[in-house]
Amino acid sequence: MARVSVVQTRPEAGGARKPGLVYPGLTLPFILVVTCFAAWGSAANLTDVLVGVFRHIFSMSNFQSALVQFAYYGAYFSLAIPAALINKRFGYKAGVLTGLGLATLGGLLFFPASWLLEYGFFLIALFVLAAGLSILETSANPFVIAMGPEESATQRLNLAQAFNPVGANIGVLLGAVVILPNITPEAEKASMTADQLARAQEQDLSLVLGPYAGIALALLVIWIFIALRKIDVPDEHAHFGLEERGTGALGRLWHNRHYRYGVVAQFLNVGAQVCAWTFTIQYAQDVVGVPTGSSGWYLQASLLLFLVARFVMVYLLGIFRPTRLLFVMAALGVLFCLVAVFSPNRVGLIAVVGISLSLSLMFPTIYGVALQGLGRDTKFGAAGLVMAILGGALMPMVHGKVMDAFGAAEAFVVPALCLAGVALYALFDLRTARHTGPLVAEGAAH
Repeated sequence: MARVSVVQTRPEAGGARKPGLVYPGLTLPFILVVTCFAAWGSAANLTDVLVGVFRHIFSMSNFQSALVQFAYYGAYFSLAIPAALINKRFGYKAGVLTGLGLATLGGLLFFPASWLLEYGFFLIALFVLAAGLSILETSANPFVIAMGPEESATQRLNLAQAFNPVGANIGVLLGAVVILPNITPEAEKASMTADQLARAQEQDLSLVLGPYAGIALALLVIWIFIALRKIDVPDEHAHFGLEERGTGALGRLWHNRHYRYGVVAQFLNVGAQVCAWTFTIQYAQDVVGVPTGSSGWYLQASLLLFLVARFVMVYLLGIFRPTRLLFVMAALGVLFCLVAVFSPNRVGLIAVVGISLSLSLMFPTIYGVALQGLGRDTKFGAAGLVMAILGGALMPMVHGKVMDAFGAAEAFVVPALCLAGVALYALFDLRTARHTGPLVAEGAAH
């Protein structure tokens, strides 16, 4: 027989009223989990700064420096399924703690990497850090969904994700203030001896150590607070029954077109996001001629716009259908990208910064729409959507190749095509009837 969990709206004394954003007693746990969103935002967007930093330090092509993003987002892809297995077996809290612990280790690995002065060791440290964040994100997103009523699931996830750019701005600010202004200028390197160049490289790489050590410390503090707090979300236990030991989840997910196309849309969305943020600094430097020391502030402006827009979108989601807003924002993003391509000047740079306005809505909205109605398959569905972050590993390398061949402005055709794909997914959802049930409330059938 079918089992229904407590996600259903609870009757209130004195008559029915709109359910709260989270269930009673889960406000503090919700806040603790939200801090995780800010933490991985800092790490992810500090990585965007590193692409430009490593290009200068190791004298690499744009394609080679984009391997930073390949290591980071490749780890996301690799660890998503193990994260789903942890969540299924031990619950979301265990997944969050596992992710925080592994990410802390990755942050600490920057110490030996900075001592060894090898690009490959920095990539290993980034991979371990991102592996932990992959488990963390695979666990935290559905955890937030399960903390309140179905009716407010997408809005609740957008609210939690709104704190991701808070952390992102901190990460980019660290890069703009601590790293970029102190990097040895290229003009000075030209007149250096081999020994002087080696010392300059050592000094530049040591700049990377401080921010990542701070991130590791912050992750450890969050781990302690969550570990000491009892967090019981009854709804997730409805999916731990014996029936889940069987097979069929992959087939059910594959035949759900809203989910299947949602994974593709998330791949394209993350690809567009990482391309835009990774190459904002290069666009400012190579196209507009902004000095290295001040180029990071354009990425900072982009992320501040993303932060403000994310909270605005949380409000608008209470008024408009999510995929209607998604279509409008994706179309606007395509327009911004095309302006960057055809106006290689200050106007184009402003358009590059403006892309963040369109991106602000996308990740949590695609995530919530794609997971709607999955019921007992939610945990593995969440893993698939995190694996779609592979777009952030692959598309920047495509962007870098196009940039090396044609130029920094012309390469923004890559995120334009990605955002056009997201717009098509929004149109699909708007024009197609959905025949599935609630997001997390459907119990497993025996």
